[in-house]
Amino acid sequence: MSDLIAELKALRLHGMAGAWAELLEQGQNAGVETSRWLLEHLLQAEATDRAMRSVSYQMHAAKFPMHRDLAGFDFEVSPVDRKLVTQLASCEFTELAHNAVLVGGPGTGKTHLATAIGVAGITRHGKRVRFYSTVDLVNALEQEKAQGKAGRIAATLLRMDLVVLDELGYLPFSQAGGALLFHLLSKLYEHTSVLITTNLDFGEWSTVFVEPEIS
Repeated sequence: MSDLIAELKALRLHGMAGAWAELLEQGQNAGVETSRWLLEHLLQAEATDRAMRSVSYQMHAAKFPMHRDLAGFDFEVSPVDRKLVTQLASCEFTELAHNAVLVGGPGTGKTHLATAIGVAGITRHGKRVRFYSTVDLVNALEQEKAQGKAGRIAATLLRMDLVVLDELGYLPFSQAGGALLFHLLSKLYEHTSVLITTNLDFGEWSTVFVEPEIS
């Protein structure tokens, strides 16, 4: 038999929890048992509704360019490690704020996989996810700095469990933009997991990231 008082408090229905406790103190009878049955069903409906609304909100807030899942990915066509991708989709790597990089040429399904991992994080594991085109993120970082609001994006992303940066190196951006991106990733390090998709080998990353000079 479920602990209705605990469930009511978990849903922040403290007044109802107190009223139910008082009703129980009056003794177990047919009326109380009927009320319990009804209350259990109402609580289940409320919990389900809240969970669905939370997922809907998080999916909207993630700003995915499209909905993608692993069921729609053709592992026979793209040479990726299916076991590793499935492991990433469990989002266990976000528990310790570890990072991941998907490297491959155009058309290999990097964006599909990154999106599917993010979607799984929200819908199956209750994670907070934010998706960015890397160029769009750099532009946003440059804009907030120009407006004297530097640090707001970082503060928001630090509250995420996973940040997806899509197509690093696909389009060029300024040296100043690269420095801002480097600074942001340094702030997220060991706090928020980052999943990067790129067509660059690791040896080419120095052409994108520019570490700010220490003055």
